[in-house]
Amino acid sequence: MTKTFLSLALSCIVCNVSAQQNRIDAIGPLAPDLAAFGSYNVGVQTIEAVAGDRVDILNTPRGGDTAYYDRKLTLEIWYPADLQGQEPGTQYQAITRNPEITATLHGRAVRNARPQYQGGPYPLLIISHGYPGNRFLMSHTGENLASKGYVVVSIDHLESTYDNQQSFASTLYNRPLDQRFVLNTLASISAEEDQVLRGMIDAERTGLIGYSMGGYGLLNNLGAGYSEESVGGFLAPPNRLLEEHATSNPEYRNNLDLRIKAGFAIAPWGMNAGFWQSEDLAGIDVPTFYLAGDQDSVAGYENGAHAIFNGATNSDRYLLTLLGAGHNAGAPMPVPNELDNSENEEAAGHYRDANWDNVEMNNIMDHFVTAWFDTHLKSMDRQSSLGLVPSGYEDRLTLEHLSQGE
Repeated sequence: MTKTFLSLALSCIVCNVSAQQNRIDAIGPLAPDLAAFGSYNVGVQTIEAVAGDRVDILNTPRGGDTAYYDRKLTLEIWYPADLQGQEPGTQYQAITRNPEITATLHGRAVRNARPQYQGGPYPLLIISHGYPGNRFLMSHTGENLASKGYVVVSIDHLESTYDNQQSFASTLYNRPLDQRFVLNTLASISAEEDQVLRGMIDAERTGLIGYSMGGYGLLNNLGAGYSEESVGGFLAPPNRLLEEHATSNPEYRNNLDLRIKAGFAIAPWGMNAGFWQSEDLAGIDVPTFYLAGDQDSVAGYENGAHAIFNGATNSDRYLLTLLGAGHNAGAPMPVPNELDNSENEEAAGHYRDANWDNVEMNNIMDHFVTAWFDTHLKSMDRQSSLGLVPSGYEDRLTLEHLSQGE
C-alpha cells in the first residue's frame, strides 16, 4: 500500500512540474514501457499545403451551385533527425482553446534539423485533431513516434481550428478528404528531388491517428461509409454533398487509399449521431485500435466507440477503455499553463479529464500507439504489449480484442 501511494505521489509531482513547464514530452513514473522515447533524435518543420479546387461548403447555398476554393492546410512534420551536435529542444507557439491566448510549448525536437536518412524510408503517420483543435493538440504523440522511426504529420484542418472554427458542415465534408490529401502531399514531398525530406517517407506504410472528428474521418477512410440517414440529415452539408463519402455511393470505395494499413481512433465521433449503421461499419477492413473513456458524453461510449468496435466485424480490432474518463481520454496534451487560471476555466476544460491526469493518459496512449503501428507498419512482434493492461492500471483500464469475423 505504501509503495503504491508513493508511486502515485511521484506521478502527480512529475505531472504537475511538466504542466507548469508546458512539456509535451513528459514520461511519468507509472508510464508503460513503450511510452518511453525511442533511439532517434527528432526534427520538426512546418509547411503549408494547398488542396486546389475543393468544394467550398461555407459558400455553397442549399439548392444552389456548388462553390469551389483553394483549401490551405498548415502541417507540422516530425521526423528522425541527424542533429550533428545540436542540442535537442524546441518551442512551439500554439494557439489555445481560447484563441486570444498563445501557449509556449516545450519539446525535444529541433526545428528544421537535418533528416536522418540512414534507416529510412520510414512509415508515415497522419494525426487528425478534433473540432475544434489544432496540430499541436497531440504533439506529444508526434515527437514520441518520430523518435521511434516514423515520419509523423499533424494537420491544422481549415475551418476546424481554435482560431478558425466555422460551420460544422465543413468539417463533416472535408475531414476524410484532408487526411487523404495530406497522405498524397507527403508522398510527393518524399519523391521530389529538391525536398529536404526526399526519400524519408514510405507512404505505402501509412497509418492514421484521429481524435473525435479526426476519428470520424479516419473511420470513413478505413471503409466505414456514412449512412444514408446522415447524408440528408440536418447536420449534413448542403445538396447531399456528403454522399461522396457514403456507403450508397458506388464510387466511394474506389476513392479509398490502400496505402493506409492501420488506424488508431480516439473517442471517434459520429456513431451516436447516426452517421453509421451496422452495414456501414462492416465496410471497415483495416486493422483498427480504439481508445475511449466510458464516460464520454460527446461521442458516446456504449452508443459510440464500443458500438463501433463491436460493429466493425470485418477487421481485427482492439478497444482500450479508460474507466471514468470522458471525451478527453488519451489524446489532448496537458492544459497549457497560460490557461490554468480562473479566467479560462472553460477553455482549460477542453484539455482536462475529471478523473485522469493528462500525462498518464498521454503515456498510456503513446504506449499503445507504438505497439499498434510497430505491429502493422513494421511487422514487429508487440503482442505482449497489445494484449495486456499495463502494470499498475489493472483497475483503471479494460482491454478488449476481436478478430476479423467476430
